[in-house]
Amino acid sequence: MPKDWAGVDLHLDLDTSGGRRAGLERALRAAIGTGRIAPGAPVPSTRALAGHLGLSRGTVTAAYDQLTAEGYLTAIPGSGTRVAEAATRGSPRPPAAEPGEPGAPVHDLLPGRPDLSTFPSSAWLRSTRRVLASAPPGAHALGDPRGRPELREALAGYLGRARGAHADPARIVITSGYAQSLGLLATVLAGAGPVAMEEPGHPFHRAIVRRAGLDIVPLAVDDLGARPGGLDRAGIAVLTPAHQYPAGATLAPDRRRAFTTWARDTGGVLIEDDYDGEFRFDRQPVGALQGTAPDHIVYGGTTSKTLGPALRLAWLVLPAHLVEPFAEAKRLADAHTQSLAQLVLADLIDTHAYDRHVRASRLRYRRRRDLLVETLRARVPHVRVLGIAAGLHALVLLPPDGPGEDEIMRRAASRDLALMPLRDHWQDPAGRPRGFIVGYSTPLGPTYPAALDALCAVLA
Repeated sequence: MPKDWAGVDLHLDLDTSGGRRAGLERALRAAIGTGRIAPGAPVPSTRALAGHLGLSRGTVTAAYDQLTAEGYLTAIPGSGTRVAEAATRGSPRPPAAEPGEPGAPVHDLLPGRPDLSTFPSSAWLRSTRRVLASAPPGAHALGDPRGRPELREALAGYLGRARGAHADPARIVITSGYAQSLGLLATVLAGAGPVAMEEPGHPFHRAIVRRAGLDIVPLAVDDLGARPGGLDRAGIAVLTPAHQYPAGATLAPDRRRAFTTWARDTGGVLIEDDYDGEFRFDRQPVGALQGTAPDHIVYGGTTSKTLGPALRLAWLVLPAHLVEPFAEAKRLADAHTQSLAQLVLADLIDTHAYDRHVRASRLRYRRRRDLLVETLRARVPHVRVLGIAAGLHALVLLPPDGPGEDEIMRRAASRDLALMPLRDHWQDPAGRPRGFIVGYSTPLGPTYPAALDALCAVLA
């Protein structure tokens, strides 16, 4: 613990009209009482604050002593002076909503993120140390909007061997999450015509496309994946071929050929969202669709499902003619994705720590999915679980003659269980199957069985 807090900056609205010490005390009380200085935060040393404000050190020391006596500050020998933990009189901070923290549901089965308690912190720290020890000074400057060359090289090798993609580093662009990838693509391809998107599909992704001013053509989904019917009205198609979201199907071989033939014959652009392609449990994952037509397919990947969404690291492998327009759109959006995390991820991939984490996660999620299917089959056999043995979620369909989504959501709320209904994933939910998308990767490890108990009680 540092003993000298001289380096801590502190802005105070100081009014000394009633005396310097009194004015300093008022300013400190206001800053602490409104929460502008957080409980537990250090305050500057008396010498540093006196020099900054032009006051005598004795005046600052007396003010600190008074606020310590009042309970605003606490002095810990060897650790300097800090704001007392119970000092803030202002409005409380909003509660956090992460699993296991105040304000979060007791049982969280929402889809969309991995088990965050398994983030490979030790491996990330080792890679970070290597990167900081060896990174050139230019790593801290504005860089290529396409991303760091180290990460593009590492991804080219990884995507080729793990996902069967044709990934030339010169055709890879690093983005700040798949949402940015899709939004920038929609802008770059705005003149290509309507966008065919899976139905049901991700509502947030539809909103991104609509915001760019593009119309959406629905592609019906069944247990063989998206149907190619409707492509004649579109110039762009967005697919999740390895593991359709949310239905969980894999795109059948004849449909893969139909989509790539459409792209070749018409000049249309296919966007492949390979959001969780590494996680196939019953067999080797299906290779990327992009590998069959790299000049017509944009391949999109992300660390959101393998490591965590907060990293905001994603990538596109683009046809050659789209690299420069997309890189320019990225430059205008945010210059480039932050460099140090890119270098750390490159090191994780090069040292195979990333592969080891993915393999361990694959086994963990397979066990979770197996337990979900077995539990529902034994305790609530009237519901159906759709989708292949893959990914981080399963689609659970309700029987047509039982309680609907609204009733199940009310029951879930009474048990503090977070679920995602299927209805928002349809462009028109009228007359559609009813169900829920269960994220079995979301609960922290020890809480998963209890979450399944709550789910069964709600569906019973």
